Amino acid sequence: MTHTPGLPAVMTVIGSYRGLPVSDPQSMVSAELPLPDLRPHDILVRVAAVSVNPADVSRRAAAPEADVPTILGYDAAGTVVALGPDASGFTLGDEVYYAGDVSRPGSNAEYHAVDSRIVGHKPATLTWAQAAAAPLTTITAWEAMFDKFKLTPSNQGTLLVVAGAGGVGSMLIQLAKKLTKLTVVATASRAESRDWALALGADAVVDHSGDFVANVLAQVPGGVDYIFSPYSKGNVENYAKIGKAFSEICAIDGHPDLDLQPLMHRSISWHWEWMFTRSVYETADIATQRNLLDRVATMFDSGELRATLTTEISGFTADNLRKAHELVESQRTIGKVVVTR
Repeated sequence: MTHTPGLPAVMTVIGSYRGLPVSDPQSMVSAELPLPDLRPHDILVRVAAVSVNPADVSRRAAAPEADVPTILGYDAAGTVVALGPDASGFTLGDEVYYAGDVSRPGSNAEYHAVDSRIVGHKPATLTWAQAAAAPLTTITAWEAMFDKFKLTPSNQGTLLVVAGAGGVGSMLIQLAKKLTKLTVVATASRAESRDWALALGADAVVDHSGDFVANVLAQVPGGVDYIFSPYSKGNVENYAKIGKAFSEICAIDGHPDLDLQPLMHRSISWHWEWMFTRSVYETADIATQRNLLDRVATMFDSGELRATLTTEISGFTADNLRKAHELVESQRTIGKVVVTR
């Protein structure tokens, strides 16, 4: 293993000893643990910033009771300080950003071990906080469009982005407008959310808080070709009414009792997107995620994409991470919430 001289033997982490409401001061606490051992493909990153996603909130709430805390966090940006024997594409001192691996300890730590094949080079024009806001939502949006919908630069039609002001929606709108010919219709319910989605490039925004079906069809009378769904429970029948025959839906939220039967008569396809599949199962194409993060970095640096950071909390403490979780848990945030060291 190649490493930066002078690395400490222990590090400060922020995690949970058991699942608790975010209002409980014990829901997230600081602890000291040994630096992680590196797997062959790993790099060790000195973490500079982390963002908080709904997935972080869910993991905290479900943390098992244990003597060693569950280290929370997925998104991170930081500096490479050590390399595993088979790590590729990076050298010591490189600035990186990535979304991590749900099956491993998280990024809410001074140092984080992560597979080099899912790590991208940090966009040079973004701050640490801006970079940390991007990976999980970007990978999710990219895989939904290009792995699931199999979109190409020549694709036309209409994409409906439910919750367009959310983290994934914010990236999906931008990527769709830059890399396809789709008309993008976002949904939002508040004035600030509508303004945000329009500023990111949405062609139109409809209200999802009232008569969802009527509002969408008033904007797109013939129905939509593609639907991105972060809120699927209770919406399948709505999607069956607004989706064209042979349209496609990509969902990122799982529910054990989800009934897809209403989609059958229009032959509407349903896709699942879980951005951790490649890292958890170490698929043969795992490096796809590094490649797409590097591609997106060039788009940020050229000005084609806009950072989605909206709230930056300075100070890497348990209290500040609880504040970030509270904001995300409120489901009223626009863009991304980040905590910086």
